[in-house]
Amino acid sequence: MGIREGLDEVKPALMMVVVQIAYAGVNVFYKLAANDGMNLKIIIAYRFVFSTAFILPLAFFIERRGRPKLSWAILFQAFLCGLFGGSLVHNLYIESLNVTSATFASAMNNLIPAITFFLAVSFRLEKLNIGRSSGKAKVLGSLVGIGGAMILTLYKGVEINIWSTHVDLLKHGQHQQSHEASPKDEYGNRILGCLLSVGSATSYSLWLIAQAKMNQIYPCYYSSSALMSVMGLIQSVVFALCTERDLNQWKLGWNIRLLTVVYSGVTASGLVVILIAWCVKLRGPVFVSVFNPLMLVLVAIAGSFILDEKLHLGWYVYLCLNIFVHQTHYISYNFELYIREEQLHIDEHFLKSNYTL
Repeated sequence: MGIREGLDEVKPALMMVVVQIAYAGVNVFYKLAANDGMNLKIIIAYRFVFSTAFILPLAFFIERRGRPKLSWAILFQAFLCGLFGGSLVHNLYIESLNVTSATFASAMNNLIPAITFFLAVSFRLEKLNIGRSSGKAKVLGSLVGIGGAMILTLYKGVEINIWSTHVDLLKHGQHQQSHEASPKDEYGNRILGCLLSVGSATSYSLWLIAQAKMNQIYPCYYSSSALMSVMGLIQSVVFALCTERDLNQWKLGWNIRLLTVVYSGVTASGLVVILIAWCVKLRGPVFVSVFNPLMLVLVAIAGSFILDEKLHLGWYVYLCLNIFVHQTHYISYNFELYIREEQLHIDEHFLKSNYTL
């Protein structure tokens, strides 16, 4: 295998690392904008305004010749992608982040590999293969991931300080929450945040499934991302207008609010969606979901450095469990890929032998 072929093999993994770094930045910006008093639903609405403005021209010029004609089936798939991968997932996630912390919300998102695996099996996009070691490893990893989420929600543990910068960008906000909340309120917030995060993770997993279907009937990454962004824009704006009538909340200035919606729109809902659609096309939805644990580490580091978020023993236990889940899913995926390639080579050799005879 040459250098070029080797780079092509690792390119999807590198792109998914970039995706997780971008998502980690969104978590920090979300927390800062919410702490500044910006309505959470309006953040999501503006996110899709900027993402649509960014990606729509790209799709129009780059794929104007090879783009298939739109049909009702394509529009329906785009609606589902815009719902599950756009308006619904982001509204649930940002609500979870607001009542808990950036670290907790991103940690709960690591349920995505387990949920995606079960949904992929249900929709027959993946085979369970419970008789094989790879199938058993996937099931075990998924169950461990769910158990880890329960530990993170129900068990906090002692505080563990590895470093402390004493930097807290949230303390100057208009709506900062007290770090010394009562145990009862904190426990209630963790339960509510858990439920919101599970809903967000399920929605994201459904989007990966819908995106895989979308790629089959509309294999244009830019155009499909643009359609998804337009649908997400319509849904999120209607939802925000129905729940927030104060027009002052919609005003943007040269502050953290504008930076948040521009970054999340252009980067996270623009470039990142294109990269994810490309990786789903090449490697499938389970491969994409496997990289979500990386965001947990990145957000925890950023949160502890600039948001003064405290890390507890429960978080480290959950991190170890997620590393295990990540490895089992990734190893199982590569093992199945290896088996398929070997079977393909055997079939090709068999056909060549028969042809020679």
